[in-house]
Amino acid sequence: MDMYEVPVPNQEIPGCPPGLEYLTQVDQLLIKQKVELAEALIGFESNNKYEIRNSMGQDVFYALEENDCLTRQCCGPMRSFTIHVVDHNGQKVITITRPLNCTACCCPCCLQELEVQSPPGNTVGYVRQQWHPFSPKFIVSDENNEPVLKIHGPFCGWSCLPDVDFEILTMDEVTQIGKISKQWTGLLREVFTDSDNFGIQFPMDLDVKMKATMIGACFLIDFMFFESNN
Repeated sequence: MDMYEVPVPNQEIPGCPPGLEYLTQVDQLLIKQKVELAEALIGFESNNKYEIRNSMGQDVFYALEENDCLTRQCCGPMRSFTIHVVDHNGQKVITITRPLNCTACCCPCCLQELEVQSPPGNTVGYVRQQWHPFSPKFIVSDENNEPVLKIHGPFCGWSCLPDVDFEILTMDEVTQIGKISKQWTGLLREVFTDSDNFGIQFPMDLDVKMKATMIGACFLIDFMFFESNN
């Protein structure tokens, strides 16, 4: 095994979807988008690729967008997508699906959403945008569409900040239990590519299905607010 790959427990854990056992042992993840040369040089939008790592920099999962060329070039960051999260053996452990919806901050009927499945075909959670004229807000629901958590982003005008935090809150919005952070990757990379780094922090004892759903929320936030429009 590569020194940068983390060993994944083989034993089954009750209530944990197969392939997600390692997520029960972590309270933070780093998601690094891979730089695509064609995007950086000529602006040709390719399928996004990500490495999902633990706090020690070891690869835990890999994620790959599945999309067609026409959709990527014509729809840009508002495009629908399917992202497959796989383990080191190439086994699909999470599937994240976003339908095509129009985007308009002034219109409450144009809201973004996605569905998270683990294993593929078995829904474990949803992320849905809440309408707000100035700030990004989302509801995170379980497999039964019952709201579990909220995600609140900063007030508009935050795009110039080096690091941007999206708070993970309880439903009553009283307690912050974690955050999704877009991290500064350096001037040249920020200007000439749309490859981003994100950190996710959540309680160690958070339901593993919600941890998987937070990975999906991170991808939705990336596309909605940090994916450049070629």
